[in-house]
Amino acid sequence: MDASASADPGHELLSFINASPTPFHAVSLLKQKLDKAGFNCLQEKEPWSRTCKAGGKYYLTRNASTILAFAIGRKWKPGNPVAMIGAHTDSPTLRVKPISKKQGDGFIQVGVETYGGGLWHTWFDRDLSMAGRAMVKDRNGRFVQKLVKVQRPILRIPTLAIHLDRQETFAFNNETQLFPIAGLIAAELNRHGEGDDTAKAETPREGGSSTRFSPLKAPDERHHPHVVEMIANEVKVAPSEIVDFEMVLYDTQKSCVGGLNEELLFSPRLDNLEMSFCSTVGLINSVNSSSSLDDEESIRLISLFDHEEIGSKTAQGADSNFLSAVIRRLSVLPGFGGNAEPDPDAYEQSLSKSFLISADMAHSVNPNYAAKYETDHKPEMNKGTVIKINANARYATNSPGIVLVEETARRARVPLQLFVVRNDSSCGSTIGPMLSAALGTRTLDLGNAQLSMHSIRETGGIYDVDYAIKLFESFFVHYNELGRSLTID
Repeated sequence: MDASASADPGHELLSFINASPTPFHAVSLLKQKLDKAGFNCLQEKEPWSRTCKAGGKYYLTRNASTILAFAIGRKWKPGNPVAMIGAHTDSPTLRVKPISKKQGDGFIQVGVETYGGGLWHTWFDRDLSMAGRAMVKDRNGRFVQKLVKVQRPILRIPTLAIHLDRQETFAFNNETQLFPIAGLIAAELNRHGEGDDTAKAETPREGGSSTRFSPLKAPDERHHPHVVEMIANEVKVAPSEIVDFEMVLYDTQKSCVGGLNEELLFSPRLDNLEMSFCSTVGLINSVNSSSSLDDEESIRLISLFDHEEIGSKTAQGADSNFLSAVIRRLSVLPGFGGNAEPDPDAYEQSLSKSFLISADMAHSVNPNYAAKYETDHKPEMNKGTVIKINANARYATNSPGIVLVEETARRARVPLQLFVVRNDSSCGSTIGPMLSAALGTRTLDLGNAQLSMHSIRETGGIYDVDYAIKLFESFFVHYNELGRSLTID
C-alpha cells in the first residue's frame, strides 16, 4: 500500500452507503453532490439546444434510479471524443411482493421475492428493515414519489435450530423458507384493542379500503395495514394517500471500518455503490476549478445504471438507449465549434474516438479458498484497482485499453492489478461487453477488490477507494491527450 493513500474517501463512502439502502436513495444523494459541485439538472423530455453549453456541467436521471452526469469541454465540438465511466446503482436484495400480507402459526410475515443473485443464506438472522419509494397522491391529484427508509429493525428471517435439522450444508427453499417475520399476530390485535382471535387478523380494518371502485385492492388490503401505516408515517402522509410502493429489505447494521489497523470496510452494497461513488467523485474532482474545462476538447461523462444485477434489459438499464441517446443528442446540438448545422456523421465519429471504463467491483483473493483463484492472478485489497480480463469476452478489456489505463494510473501514481478466472471456473459479467457492442466504443473492465460479493455484508479495502477516485480523475483529465496517442485503426 502506498503511504500517500488516504482513508478519508473510504469514510465518506461508508456514509454514502449507510444513507443509500436503494438505488433511489443513492441517485438522490448523488444528485445533491452534483448540485453542490455546480452541475445543472436536465430533463429528457425537454429540449437541450438552448441549455447545454460548452464548458457546462449537467446531469439527468431516469426512473430516479439511474443517473448520468457530464461536463462539456470548452473546445468540444460534435465528433470529438467522450471519456466515459459506467457503473451500476443496484445490488442483490429481497423485494416486497405486490401482495405481501402473510401470516403463519401466530406470526405476521411479509412476502418477498429475490432480486439478483444474492447469497441468500447471509440474510438469515439479520436485523432487517424496509426502504424504497412510495407513490403518493397529493391534494392536487398528482402522483409524486417519496423516498422511504425505515430506520428501526422490523423484520427477521429466522433459521431453524440445529436440534431440529442437522444439515451438513445449510439449504432452504427460496419461496417457502425465506419469508421474514414482522411480529406476532397477538401483538397486532392488541394494538387495535382486539382479543387474541386469529380469525380477525384476516379481516381488513374498518375503513381500510375505499368504497369506490378500484381495479386493484387497496394497499392496506394487499399488505399488512401496519406496514402501510409505517410507510405513510415515514413520508408524513395519511395511509389513504399511499397509492403504491416499491420496497426492499436492508440490513440495519451500519457500514463500518474494520481490521486491526482500520484498513478494511465492512459494509453492504460495496458492489456496486463503491464504483458509483468513486466515479462521481472522480468526475467532480476533475472539474473542480473554473479553468478545468478551458482547454478540454472532450466530454467527461459518468453513467450509473440500475438493474445490472438482473441483466440490464430495462429502460433504466445499461442495455437501454439511455447512454446512446444522450451522446446522440449532444452530437446534433447546433452552435458547438461555430457550426450552425451539425455534422450528420458526428455521432459515429464521437463513438469511434471515445473510451468507456466499465467500473464494477472485482474479487479479492480469499485466503480460505485460495485454490479457487488462478495462481498468478490473486488480487489483494488495498493494492490498487483491478483490471478484469476474460478470453471469452465476459469482460471487454483488451491490450490497447490496458495500455491507456496503465498510463492513466502512472500519471495518478496509483497501483493496478490484473485478474482472470481459472479455466475451470465460471466468470461474472458486467455492463462492459453489452455497452461496447452497442456503441462500438473501446472499453475496459475494472473494479476494486472485495470479499463476500453479493453477501448482505461485504468486505473491501479502505485505501482502494482513494486509489479509484484518483485513477478516475486522471482518466478524465488526461484522456483527451492519451486517446490520440493510441493508434489502432
